[in-house]
Amino acid sequence: MKVKTLAFFYNVRRHYPDPSDPKTQLEVDFDDPPVIDSMIKHFENLGYKVIPIEANEQAYLNLYRDRNQIDFAFDYSFGLHGQFKYCHIPAMLEMLQIPFTSSSSFVRALTLNKVKMKQILLANDVSTLPYQLFTSTNIELRKELKFPLIVKPVAQGSSAGITKDSIVTDLNKLEKQVALILKTFKQPAFAEPFLKWREFSVGMLGNPPRILPIIQPDYSLLPKKYLPFDSIEVKWVYEDSSATNHLVCPAKIDTQLKKKIEEISLRTWEALEIRDLCRIDMRTDNDDNLYILDVNAPPGLLPPDVSEPSYFPIACRAVGIDYEDMLQMIIDVAVERYNT
Repeated sequence: MKVKTLAFFYNVRRHYPDPSDPKTQLEVDFDDPPVIDSMIKHFENLGYKVIPIEANEQAYLNLYRDRNQIDFAFDYSFGLHGQFKYCHIPAMLEMLQIPFTSSSSFVRALTLNKVKMKQILLANDVSTLPYQLFTSTNIELRKELKFPLIVKPVAQGSSAGITKDSIVTDLNKLEKQVALILKTFKQPAFAEPFLKWREFSVGMLGNPPRILPIIQPDYSLLPKKYLPFDSIEVKWVYEDSSATNHLVCPAKIDTQLKKKIEEISLRTWEALEIRDLCRIDMRTDNDDNLYILDVNAPPGLLPPDVSEPSYFPIACRAVGIDYEDMLQMIIDVAVERYNT
């Protein structure tokens, strides 16, 4: 398959995330216009003719109109509405038989819905934390769940709905946070134990995947006003100021723990049937047992000329893969998958 014309799917953010205004977090997955413009420029530098298609309500019409010109699609979209919005563009591409980067529509929907993803992981003996789903504020907390807990929307990415108030230490705070998520995101909330120990972020690329250098956020380096986890405040205030000094890559860990991280990452990839690329986030307990927190497929791919703290490109740079080489590698592994 020779790729000359590349359709590029994306979402544009029009309201910057504000930790104090939950409604602004509805577009937290999306990207600012300078990011999109830069990514298009990088694709063109690689020699591709780019057909940009915003993943809005007109996306299918534009895709259908241009379908005969498109050789391949680079899917960096996150959908608009609903608990399975990540699958919208991949499903359209599958229906029109247009090959594309990243995982299937089913996997995209699965990795967005954290509870459904947990169920698949648990069924495949991949360690993830116990949880409880809430569709109302009438809460009877399961006995196996002990405070402190962290409360999250069931189907949001990029730390949407996760603030300093998401770590709760009693039933009243739990009910308040669940009510906020139900009202803001029109979807259930879930709670799981908050592990205060080490966190790791693992980029994976290829089929079978190559594991990129592991990133370890050192939250002890954050200013004291930030809590030690990836909240909206950390990701969209601190990190977006191009502060990356707390992101250690490669992580300073021993060989045994590195092997455990790589093993659970591969088992997660296989259990969820991920393709091409992803980033997996996990935490340890006090005994270095690992628990999968989240899977980003695809992960954020912000160009370094626009924003430094984008985890997957950071991991690539740690092994000498620059941004345009990374984009080309993503396309190459996806094309090879279709050719086999």
